[in-house]
Amino acid sequence: MTNTKFKELGLSDATLAELDKRGFEEPTEIQEKAIPVLLTSDTDIICQAQTGTGKTAAFGLPLLDKLSKNTKHVQALILTPTRELAIQVAEEINSFRGKRKFQIIPVYGGQSITDQLRRLEKGVDIVVGTPGRIFDHIKRKSLSLDQVSYVILDEADEMLNMGFIDEVEDILKHTNPGRRTLLFSATMPERIVTIAKNHMREYKLIAAKKGGLTVDLTDQIYFEVSESDKFESMCRIIDMEKDFYGLIFCRTKVAVDELSNRLNDRGYESEAIHGDLSQSQRERILDKFKKRRASILVATDVAARGIDVSNLTHVINYSLPQDPEAYVHRIGRTGRAGKKGVAITFISPWENKKLKFISNLTKTAIRRENVPSVSDIIKRKIFILQEELKEIINVNAHQDYIKTALQLVEENDPLNVLAAMLKYSLEEELDEKKYKDIKEPAKNSEASGKGEVRLFVSFGKKDGISPRKLLKLINNETRVPAGKISNIKVMDSYSFLSVPLKHAEIIVNAFKSKKSNKKPVIEVAADSNKKLKKNTGRDIKSKKKKKNRI
Repeated sequence: MTNTKFKELGLSDATLAELDKRGFEEPTEIQEKAIPVLLTSDTDIICQAQTGTGKTAAFGLPLLDKLSKNTKHVQALILTPTRELAIQVAEEINSFRGKRKFQIIPVYGGQSITDQLRRLEKGVDIVVGTPGRIFDHIKRKSLSLDQVSYVILDEADEMLNMGFIDEVEDILKHTNPGRRTLLFSATMPERIVTIAKNHMREYKLIAAKKGGLTVDLTDQIYFEVSESDKFESMCRIIDMEKDFYGLIFCRTKVAVDELSNRLNDRGYESEAIHGDLSQSQRERILDKFKKRRASILVATDVAARGIDVSNLTHVINYSLPQDPEAYVHRIGRTGRAGKKGVAITFISPWENKKLKFISNLTKTAIRRENVPSVSDIIKRKIFILQEELKEIINVNAHQDYIKTALQLVEENDPLNVLAAMLKYSLEEELDEKKYKDIKEPAKNSEASGKGEVRLFVSFGKKDGISPRKLLKLINNETRVPAGKISNIKVMDSYSFLSVPLKHAEIIVNAFKSKKSNKKPVIEVAADSNKKLKKNTGRDIKSKKKKKNRI
């Protein structure tokens, strides 16, 4: 066992064995500070640390060591702002569990409520979920938290920004008063401090220094493509390289297997690695990849923990990671030991904001490039061929073939012989027809000015409006899904939001006739209406136009 620094923190042998298996060598600052406190005291804790500092392991590792065995009630609740983070946290804690038979499940909106009810009924030790769905289960009485020992608020400031804090407080009221509360947040706005005062006992504040999320030797690039063209785009990137040797990340085990199979069908030497593999399978695959008998390894984040492979040329984010920590962990596997590497990320048009968030937090420039054209790839392959032929000639490695070459050119024109040899050897390699067309991705509405409309709402913070409440209000009146509403800005006396054109018309029309003081007026913002008329010739007007509002 090599992770002596983790051992010094007081973690159990079972946990240390899992860390050793996954290649964890030394704790991050927040882990070093938080783990001993969580293991040796019963005090509540507030940890202030930015995304990307290893917070999940900071609370997940000691939590597994502190849980009781063979209980029939939920022992720990972890609240996260998004379903993606809920899945990631649950998967990571599961990866640390080892042979311990704790049941850990993610619970979030958009997932089958029936499946969740079935799993909760069987008995669960740790529930990781989003506030909305957790509160739904509390109201259904399908989730009882009256005996819960730990409540962890992960990314508390993000839950505040997304308008979930009221639900968080309601959930805390339904939990065991004697529980231990752990709050993790990058910032400490006043409302978060208020929650700490109202719902936590005497607590210890732990803070980690900012910074550290950088990857200096890695050239970072992203390609914006439609989901249906992602695979074809990636194949073009691989084919542009002389010796591609890379790690490709997907979010799920199923996606890893599917992508690896598609790559193999296309003629690439690919292997897949994820949590369903046995240790012996994992070791066999890694050995094959390290010896370059496979040039591509497709992996999940959890399965890639501990993979230490030298001289990778590329890391590809086939699926955009959930947060900056995962992004840095992924791309940090290339650009090592003074050698430069390339990190490529594929995004759909609607993932631009998420990528910008990662870029800002990691303080790195991720530049946009266009997917290579078919002619670019053929030119590149011919160039590589020319360089390799020059190399063979320079090192005089072709002498054994001189006699055969003379026989061929005695009876045929040398140019025709060379062309025939290229056809014989490289016909499939240089065939443009093997590449499918890639369409220009549909521009996101924010960039194009078409398709999406900015709406003005006459209610703001002074009217008790939060982003979450505004979403609920609009959904109740119009049934427009919350996922169609974006870029919500709530000011003191008014708010703004963005929606696709067809949903904008539904919302504006639904609120035209509202004269109640409890209902806001919603209309198209002036600037957005000008763009809409210019680009589409359409005009959405409220029944009553109010001046000086925008």
